[in-house]
Amino acid sequence: MSYYIHADQFFYPQGIRQGGYLEISQGRFGAYQVDLPEGAEVLDYSGFSIAPGLVDTHIHGFAGSDVMDADVDGLVHTMSEGLLSAGVTSFLPTALTASFETLLDISRLVGEHHQEATGAKIRGLYFEGPYFTEEHKGAQNPKYMKDPSFAEFTAWYEASKGLLSKIAIAPERPQAADFARKVSDLGVVVALGHSSATYAQAVKAVDAGASVWVHAYNAMRGLSHREIGMVGAVYQLPQTYAELICDGHHVSPEACDILIQQKGYDKVALITDCMAAGGLKDGQYKLGEYTVDVRDGAAFLPTGNLAASILRLKDGMKHVVDWGLVNAHEAVMMASLIPAQSMRIDDVCGQIKPGHAADFIVLDKDLSLQATYLDGIKRFEVGQ
Repeated sequence: MSYYIHADQFFYPQGIRQGGYLEISQGRFGAYQVDLPEGAEVLDYSGFSIAPGLVDTHIHGFAGSDVMDADVDGLVHTMSEGLLSAGVTSFLPTALTASFETLLDISRLVGEHHQEATGAKIRGLYFEGPYFTEEHKGAQNPKYMKDPSFAEFTAWYEASKGLLSKIAIAPERPQAADFARKVSDLGVVVALGHSSATYAQAVKAVDAGASVWVHAYNAMRGLSHREIGMVGAVYQLPQTYAELICDGHHVSPEACDILIQQKGYDKVALITDCMAAGGLKDGQYKLGEYTVDVRDGAAFLPTGNLAASILRLKDGMKHVVDWGLVNAHEAVMMASLIPAQSMRIDDVCGQIKPGHAADFIVLDKDLSLQATYLDGIKRFEVGQ
């Protein structure tokens, strides 16, 4: 099946193309052209914009499903399909710090069943832990935190059939740099976070291959005038990508602005860190082994501290424009192309490009989501 989309704007990596027609052929993007070929079928989105499907590279759950449940149906159906309502067409299910055995089970599940996803596509597996520092544990269980083990990682990696494509560590842990080097050599992305590391320790890990910062500002040593720490390293190391939660709770708009100014928008990947309560009403929910209270647009531990978010990526994308931090094109790229680039998966998702799967979203003039398409087929529409 082939057709052409007509819209006011098309968000390409190089910029916004005004008007014209975008070919969709056999579920893939074709060429963009100014004039419509004679006799072509047209999908008319006049008054709207077409953007690449969003890519969430750090997400724990959605619509009542949690990656830590290690439940096939919850992952490949409930969570995968629910994410289409958030504009997400590709994601990395993200596991929390847990026992070796639990993470092995999750590795097997994702490795064996990722291709069964009926909604947003599973592009890899992300382990947020367990090689973290207890001082910055966040909403994770410190009893499982320990020093990096390449032997453990290898077991998880093999069980996942190579789908384990990102792991986060604290760079001050013994042998962290050696671990980062070995894991990076496998093509796996190493992220740094949940850490009390000094600037020098962070630099050592980046020199060894680490390239992403776990939810910048949150659960990491802050910046001071004598030791610029992890936050200073995020600012100072330009070849790295910073994950950023733009829900208005985890990071203030002003702090988001400083980060974007320091790194440039093209090194800031919007993520959600969303938990199972994403897309659901307020109440009590599970986050791994913890019970959290969801209210007023955020999730809280019994201590009153913030836990994972309930942010939908479409809303984070809109927030950075509404807060006056970036323009519409930059915001769309920060939620699609840039996270894909941070994971080196921009060859299959995150941009409108001939040959790529036609995973795209329809936005109104305010960047509010109207519809989500997967392989050129409409799978979600607001109000339906």
